[in-house]
Amino acid sequence: MFTGIIEEVGSVISVQRSGTSSFIRIAAKKVLEDVHLGDSIAVNGVCLTVTDFDSSSFQADVMNETLSRSSLGTLSSGSPVDLERAMAAGGRFGGHIVSGHIDGTGTITNIRRDGIALWYTISAAPEILRYIVEKGSVAIDGISLTVAKVSDADFSVSIIPHTAEQTVLSHKSAGDIVNLENDIIGKYVEKLMMPQKPTASGGLTMEKLMKNGFI
Repeated sequence: MFTGIIEEVGSVISVQRSGTSSFIRIAAKKVLEDVHLGDSIAVNGVCLTVTDFDSSSFQADVMNETLSRSSLGTLSSGSPVDLERAMAAGGRFGGHIVSGHIDGTGTITNIRRDGIALWYTISAAPEILRYIVEKGSVAIDGISLTVAKVSDADFSVSIIPHTAEQTVLSHKSAGDIVNLENDIIGKYVEKLMMPQKPTASGGLTMEKLMKNGFI
């Protein structure tokens, strides 16, 4: 689990593609301080597993499913990426619950300044927008942000300069693709509110309750 509080911006060293899979190596500092093989590191919001590392970089395998559902397929040597280690037990919870399993991508349609704030407007598919609510949480490229405005076609976040400077948002322009992860709580609530499908045996009925002595 992650919190959406970015620890550092790393830099892609190389992306090796083999068929429908890729192997990505990223230069980093802070996230390598206590790294081990098998550790989880969120890269632009995508949970990846460390398969190799040295004193200045780590490598992760990227499956076809990950490439097709995220913007990682557009990365190349020199691309900046947001990095966050999985939350340690007893760590401070500064953002919101972020799983590192993104729901899809969005497109930045507008960036504007409002005093010290920067507004980013992002268009997204209806299946993503349905879970986005004003004043709710959303992870954009792994960054925990508060939704300031939402419409049927897009949503906006308003951020302080520090957030932009310490994340990949400072490198983004209108037209760029970003990874999006909805607040997981909303998805679980929706699932639990859905009517249960009948089981193979037909589900629970009054007849079965009577047959088994409950009535």
